[in-house]
Amino acid sequence: MALVNEPDALQRFDCDTEADQALAAAAAAVTAGRCIVLPTDTVYGIGANAFDPAAVQGLLDAKQRGRDMPPPVLIAEPSMLRSLATGLSADGLALAKAFWPGALTVVVTAHPDLRLDLGDRGATLAVRVPDHAFTRALLRHTGPLAVSSANVSGRPAATTIDEAIEQLGDEVAVYLDAGPASAPVPSTIVDLTGEPRILREGRLTREQLEAAVPGLFGDDA
Repeated sequence: MALVNEPDALQRFDCDTEADQALAAAAAAVTAGRCIVLPTDTVYGIGANAFDPAAVQGLLDAKQRGRDMPPPVLIAEPSMLRSLATGLSADGLALAKAFWPGALTVVVTAHPDLRLDLGDRGATLAVRVPDHAFTRALLRHTGPLAVSSANVSGRPAATTIDEAIEQLGDEVAVYLDAGPASAPVPSTIVDLTGEPRILREGRLTREQLEAAVPGLFGDDA
């Protein structure tokens, strides 16, 4: 049900009771270069076609965020990482296999042939497979999405669809409501572009990462 104060232009769908309509509307919006708000296994995210520079800029504009903070890319399957990244180590692949889908973001060296303009990212790319069945189904329809937390920069990340609508309004075409975020703790970010190192410890601890891939951080982490 729409909120009384929702802007007229936006669409809102319940992911449980309107799943087919939600997937179709969200995929159409992404194809048209619009932004959507989608659930993840952490907080709600604002997403756009990762291969559409204008759409990604629309995402950054909606968040009032500069190009110096490029959004991560969400993919549907761990196997897709090889098509986006180069120079992946055996340890890096083992880490992704152990925790994907899940609250792990890896920073990798982007494949040189990728036509991605996510902002001022240099040669790197942050990638994650979310542990959320609906969102992975959506990603199979849309392909990789640039996704950042659904909020205006400097404000708390949205943990409900109403919070996302209040902050982002009609900058977003479609809102996908999956109820309150189950665990609003950010993903853990691991840099795999050289010797693996933790950039942000979130839901996954260093101990969990090392238990899955012994010796991952060597003696220096």
